[in-house]
Amino acid sequence: MKKQLFLLILLANGISFSQAQRKTFAQRADSVLKLMTLDEKVGQLNQYSGDWAHTGPITKDGDKQTQLRNGQLGSMLNVMGVQHTREIQEMAMQSRLKIPLLFGQDVIHGFRTTFPIPLGQAASWDITAIELAERIAGTEAAASGIHWTFSPMVDIARDARWGRVMEGSGEDTYLGSLIAAARVRGFQGKGIGNTDAVMACVKHYAAYGAAVGGRDYNSVDMSLNTLWQYYLPPFKAAVDAGVGSVMNSFNTLNGIPATANIYLVKDILKKQWKFDGIVVSDWGSVGGIIRHGYAATYKEAAMDAILAGCDMDMESRAYKDHLAKLVKEGKVPLKLVDESVKRILIKKFELGLFDDPYKFSNEAREEAQKNVPAHMAAARDLSRKSIVLLKNENHLLPLSAQIKTVAMIGPFAKAVKDNLGFWSMEWPDDSLTIVTQWDGIKNALGRNTEMLYAKGCNINDTDTSGFAEAMEVAAKADVVIMSVGEARDMSGEAKSRSNLHLPGMQEALIKAVHSTGKKIVLMINAGRPLVFDKAAAQADAILYTWWLGSQAGNAIGDVLTGAYNPSGKLPISFPRTEGQSPIYYNHLNTGHAAASDTINFYVTGYIDLRNSPAYPFGYGLSYTGFSYGDIKLNKTTINSSGKLVADISVTNTGNADGEETVQLYIRDLAASVSRPVKELKKFQKIFFKKGETKTVSFTLTVEDLKFYNDQLKYVAEPGDFKLFIGTNSDNVKETDFKLIK
Repeated sequence: MKKQLFLLILLANGISFSQAQRKTFAQRADSVLKLMTLDEKVGQLNQYSGDWAHTGPITKDGDKQTQLRNGQLGSMLNVMGVQHTREIQEMAMQSRLKIPLLFGQDVIHGFRTTFPIPLGQAASWDITAIELAERIAGTEAAASGIHWTFSPMVDIARDARWGRVMEGSGEDTYLGSLIAAARVRGFQGKGIGNTDAVMACVKHYAAYGAAVGGRDYNSVDMSLNTLWQYYLPPFKAAVDAGVGSVMNSFNTLNGIPATANIYLVKDILKKQWKFDGIVVSDWGSVGGIIRHGYAATYKEAAMDAILAGCDMDMESRAYKDHLAKLVKEGKVPLKLVDESVKRILIKKFELGLFDDPYKFSNEAREEAQKNVPAHMAAARDLSRKSIVLLKNENHLLPLSAQIKTVAMIGPFAKAVKDNLGFWSMEWPDDSLTIVTQWDGIKNALGRNTEMLYAKGCNINDTDTSGFAEAMEVAAKADVVIMSVGEARDMSGEAKSRSNLHLPGMQEALIKAVHSTGKKIVLMINAGRPLVFDKAAAQADAILYTWWLGSQAGNAIGDVLTGAYNPSGKLPISFPRTEGQSPIYYNHLNTGHAAASDTINFYVTGYIDLRNSPAYPFGYGLSYTGFSYGDIKLNKTTINSSGKLVADISVTNTGNADGEETVQLYIRDLAASVSRPVKELKKFQKIFFKKGETKTVSFTLTVEDLKFYNDQLKYVAEPGDFKLFIGTNSDNVKETDFKLIK
């Protein structure tokens, strides 16, 4: 009764329950802080990876168990399962103050149910489906004793050579920001502290996706205008969505390591954006300050990181070994340490761990989250939405029900774990549900279609001994499905590639099969855009299938047979060759004309290659066709308080129902800083029945026209604009409007 009266008083004074809770958590954290020794405070800022076997602890670290019992650890990662997390938490509960541990884990694209890799999910352009995927992942992870996921990754990536492009949402800031917020909402559900949610961690802060040369962990050098305009907004979107934590990136930014970057962490994140959660280093990135040449010793690195606002040291042990001494020497204010400890304690209170340290260690709940049919159905749905149809000559797809014989050829036709892609969770084989491409397609085609198989070649060697069998099998078939690409461990962290072509002898295999004269459906499995121009010319149809996860085979079967009409659109430009990288649609114009078929003298471009990508941002075909009418504006001018409404008539001109993602772009023709040739500002994914026409309407305000000027002020400047609406960034209708004062 007293609690209810207290809440009524708060509400009457305009204080929300969540605000009151946060204040209460802060007060409780303060009460704990007052009881802590300096060593115990430093312990809360220390995070280790678990190295326990299921049969019991192994002490690679020497005294990890002692540190747990002494309250010298605040968090652990890579400790999974309710039994395991309970055992470790019990050690922490033997400490003097009984402060509970946070258990973290990299839950990147699913936990028990594996969804498409994040870049593949972004190709769906379905924000609701992406949020549902993280809702499921959060529920499954929480049921396994996990409190915290180191996801989502929201780095803008314009260079396919960078292996971690597979973890993000591609090259566009607007699309990436929407997805960032959706992922946070999905993981955190109705709020951390609920037993079906985990605390999200947006990463890698910041600009990691612009590593020079696409080489992982490399330095980053960019203007502040580029940083604010393109690379920071997805992080701000995640912060606005209530993300509980932020992870530093490995790179330097303009010569300063991100983990020690006061401007990034303290000035922007904590002061300007008022982020009140935890800032955690990436694995060893505090120690990485030394390798960058910014600090000479671990002691200096610890000082640099804590002064910049890094709250928790993941796996460097720099804080553990040096932070207390730095405080005693007066080089680090105790107040700064207290602030970081308080942030961590507040999250532990929010999670409810002080009230019940074993709140997330429920065996019945863990068992109930294994192989949930509804989760598999959601994975299948998102997987088929993620597939992008790049080519479909003479309407080869969907495959006719009358086809009698299909040959399936390639190193991934019967692959199992490769379907999971990089950064998937590792589980014992007997507990995994993975539908192979062979099984999914066979089930989709049905008993009346005979399936033939030949591997043809391995993923990445020079063996051609399987070519003859592949050609023999192809000759017997009505249609050949070839499943090629890069192995799951060829993209991801530390997986940068200078050569983006199909590895091994796969291109030669495609050429050999093509020589049989049979129609070829090419499926490309990858974590990044690959270069496959020769293969594309030899294939009649191309599906980009990324790595689709647990339901890969079923999703592919649905698309091949037309049970689902592909609707995916590329979230990243595909280069014609590696020499174009980085390539992205929203580039700036230059002082010279761009190379073209008619202008090729003293132009910006290559003398041996077209400027345009192989496949542009936003590109993706359907089994039906869509035609666009002219854009109609409600007016041709807009002011700071007005709204501009753009309507366009879109018609499904084909013989199949389907979805189309209608995309709106703008261009600011003249401004105080150069503006991109196009910027995505809105999109709608809409279902059309065959023959149906719909008027698609978009509303723009002055907020959609703003950008960062040379003083880093977010402004909209009066002047002329172009507005584009179309099926991808290259194929659009256009009109003009003006922003007036």
